[in-house]
Order: sequence, then C-alpha cells, then structure tokens
Amino acid sequence: MRIGELAQVAGATAKTLRVYEDQGVLLPAARTATGYRHYGPEILARLDFIHRGQAAGLTLAQIRQILQIRDSGTAPCDHVRELLDIRLAEVDEQIAELGRLRETIGQLRTAAEHVQPETCQAGAVCAYL
Repeated sequence: MRIGELAQVAGATAKTLRVYEDQGVLLPAARTATGYRHYGPEILARLDFIHRGQAAGLTLAQIRQILQIRDSGTAPCDHVRELLDIRLAEVDEQIAELGRLRETIGQLRTAAEHVQPETCQAGAVCAYL
C-alpha cells in the first residue's frame, strides 16, 4: 500500500510516517518504479507498537532502540522493562510536582478568600499573587 493508504489505515498522517522513517522507527519503504513508497501489511504491527510506545510516554529514540534490538533478533523485554521503570519514576516525580503546585495554589486561594482590594499597594497588580 502507498503511504497515504497506510496513513489512513493506521490513523496517522503521511507526514508522520515520513518522520518515523527519518527517525529510524520505520524501515525505509520499498519504492515502486515510479518512486512511490510501498508498504506491506506487516508494517501495521510495527506502527501499532510505535503508537503504544508513545502512549506510554516513550520517545521515538527509545522506541527506535527497542525496535533495533528486536530487528537484531533479540527479545527487547529487559530493555523495555528498564525504560518503563524510568518512565514510572518520571511520572511519579511529575505527580509529586503537581501535588506541590496544588498545595501552593490552594494556599494562594485561601489567602484570597476574603478579597480586600483596598489593601493592595499602589501600583501592585494583586496582593494575592
């Protein structure tokens, strides 16, 4: 199938597929005599894997590493587990940061409970923030 057909089936754009090829997560497509990219049906499983990796927050570079391991004939399970451990730690830190942000915003909101515009200094935008 041509790139436009693949994009439609995969729920992507042709531009995205070209980026994937440029980034090395899609192997270069075979070309027709007229120069069009031609993909076989097996590419759909690879695209599905790429999309699942992105949904887990992996970068294209990390996904490329996994695919290179698989393409070399080795199961990438250990590497995937390590990447997922790293990703979990990153998400945990983001959650902690969001908790701290929520606490700060909550304190600001509490301080602004009883609006007293007359207490604002001249030239200040708002004393509560």
